[in-house]
Amino acid sequence: MKWEKGNVFDLCDINPENISRNYPYDFVRYYDITSVGSGVATVNDEIPLSEAPSRAKRVVKNSDTILATVRPGNKSYYYFKSAYENSIASTGFAVLRPKVDKTDPRFLYYLVSEPGFTAYLVAYEQGANYPAVNPDIIGNKPIVFPPLLIQRRIASILSTYDDLIENNLKRIKLLEEKAFLRYKSEFDFFKPSNGIYIIPEDWSVKRADEIFKINIGKTPPREQIEWFNDEDSKVKWVSIKDINNSTVFAFDASETVTEMAVSKFNMNVAKAHTVLLSFKLTVGKVAITTEDMTTNEAIAHFNIEDESQMCSEYIYFYLKNFPYDSLGSTSSIGTAINSKVVKAMPVLLPPKQVISEYKKDVANDFNLIQNLLKQNTKLREARDILLPKLISGQIEVYNFN
Repeated sequence: MKWEKGNVFDLCDINPENISRNYPYDFVRYYDITSVGSGVATVNDEIPLSEAPSRAKRVVKNSDTILATVRPGNKSYYYFKSAYENSIASTGFAVLRPKVDKTDPRFLYYLVSEPGFTAYLVAYEQGANYPAVNPDIIGNKPIVFPPLLIQRRIASILSTYDDLIENNLKRIKLLEEKAFLRYKSEFDFFKPSNGIYIIPEDWSVKRADEIFKINIGKTPPREQIEWFNDEDSKVKWVSIKDINNSTVFAFDASETVTEMAVSKFNMNVAKAHTVLLSFKLTVGKVAITTEDMTTNEAIAHFNIEDESQMCSEYIYFYLKNFPYDSLGSTSSIGTAINSKVVKAMPVLLPPKQVISEYKKDVANDFNLIQNLLKQNTKLREARDILLPKLISGQIEVYNFN
């Protein structure tokens, strides 16, 4: 079957619908840049439309793909197999709506998530501190695309990998819920929001910095691009978006920094099993590191120095369920607490024996979660090897086994 030359506009409409005065919903589910990763998105709670940010403009529907126009090198894109009726995306995204009878929605998603497509956008981005591309750059990109039948076959092959990834994520969610139920049954009587600490005599409440060595991340100068995403020297640099799109463990980061940047700017390195906490703009996102990582300055590192006294499995759930509203906000321009407040946070410290028993009880669940996440990494790698070859026609789908 013959492939056709054209551009992305031949396959989709871009930003076809924005919120208008006649928009029928008073509450929306808003997707901003921090809630979308590479093929993953955090399902946000509904917020009043009247309180939504000014960038909450793009209407999203079933089968749409959203693709970040801000920092396209961060690879923020997501396919809405089934969107909430009140889904809204930031104007930092382009919404791609496939053309009926000409485009398979999944094929369109795989087309724009292919590494060569990302490289094309990065080549056209403008602005040093806030690099972005115009949506027309996406639409005018030259492409060669197959007939609808071949599109569907290609999408079906690649979707097999994504379906396995999705099933693993469902299993991970169940394992996390199981571990949390164990946490809740043991520790949930502690209610710092009302200022009353009802705890057994041999338990205590301490400041966070009395239990952990707490470090704060750092960002090298953005205008000096040589510190970021170097092919030969990579240290994962975690942002709030990465934590937002992680599942218990922080495996991936959308950006890296060089080892020289870590040294030159005295960046704090979070070792494996460090618990990360976001405390600016998006407060209360938590993840556990799996290797040496750095972060930006909106993330605190809870380093466990005495493993007989504390474990990452316990503090993960403690921080994830902490009532941050009780700490107040130290910013006049957004939701945030400062590092002094983070370090002074009250932390419930059970006896060592209780911590040890809890860690033993949930160890298998956390190990299974980590193994499933490793499986997902391998599935993504296998899919991403096939992706450019299938999208370009290098592999003919009717010869694919």
